[in-house]
Amino acid sequence: MARAREAHSGLTGPGAIVNALSALRFQCPACRAAETSLGAVQAHGWTCSSCGESWTCQEGVVRALGPDARRRQARFSDEYLFAHRGEGPDGADPADHLELPFRRATGPGEEQWYIRAGTYRCFERKVLAPIEQAANRPLSVLELGAGVGWLSYRLALRGHAPVALDLLDDPVRGLGAARHYPQAFPRIQAELDNVPLADEQFDLAVFSASFHYAADYRAALREVRRLLGWGGQVVILDTPIYESYVYGEQVREERLARFERERGAPAESLLSMEYLDEKMIRELGKDLNIRWRRVRPWRGLRWSLRPALARLHRRTPPPQLEVLVGSWVGG
Repeated sequence: MARAREAHSGLTGPGAIVNALSALRFQCPACRAAETSLGAVQAHGWTCSSCGESWTCQEGVVRALGPDARRRQARFSDEYLFAHRGEGPDGADPADHLELPFRRATGPGEEQWYIRAGTYRCFERKVLAPIEQAANRPLSVLELGAGVGWLSYRLALRGHAPVALDLLDDPVRGLGAARHYPQAFPRIQAELDNVPLADEQFDLAVFSASFHYAADYRAALREVRRLLGWGGQVVILDTPIYESYVYGEQVREERLARFERERGAPAESLLSMEYLDEKMIRELGKDLNIRWRRVRPWRGLRWSLRPALARLHRRTPPPQLEVLVGSWVGG
């Protein structure tokens, strides 16, 4: 039986959440050979009894990056924050984080948060609510690519036990910003394909506008499968989906060229695919034994007419931003 189910068995309400979080097991990301409780790492840090690597918790964030990963993180953080400057809360008013994703932003981030809000409403109504009804208990949820942790905060408000994971610990655009939320939840700095948690501890894994930053899509999904209990599902939010890789590559190359012009240097770490296409989705399902369910959020008439207008004006078709729900065939 999956650990997530054992943790929740017969419990509802705050007691179930406390029990679920206290039962979480931290697994050494360097050797995968030893485990301890996540709470112990949060409280005192931990030195792995197998390989001798030490892991700490600083300012509420468990640091689970080895030396090589820290070097990759430093490059990624610098380039990502430059590429996405102006798109999120600036940290001047901590209350801004409490409103996400419904923040009424202006400027570069306005359309982004309009998209995020529509996606979240769709996820909440058509994906999360049915799972909640079927489970009838708090859910253990791993948010991958959590950013400032707004989705984990929303899940905590609904009575669930979220864990937020991201490569960035930035105090404004990364996990450090989660200090503004009144509901605390575990935060872990780690890579998407090397999650420092033991097997079968979660009911649900959510990539929040982040799956397209994974260096290897298959590796990231295999890691999620390891972490999910029996019947667990993965949800991919706001990853661009193109009809063909030709369109995805065209947009990606344009974005990298724009980055180089504005930065004065080429991107060295923002080299993931940054999109999905229809063939890719089919192949991931076939190769990894995943059954996909697709839900398209309604974002208004103007948004729904974009593909037709692109064809009319002979422009590159825009991506779809669907909610992808994956379950593993046979459990």
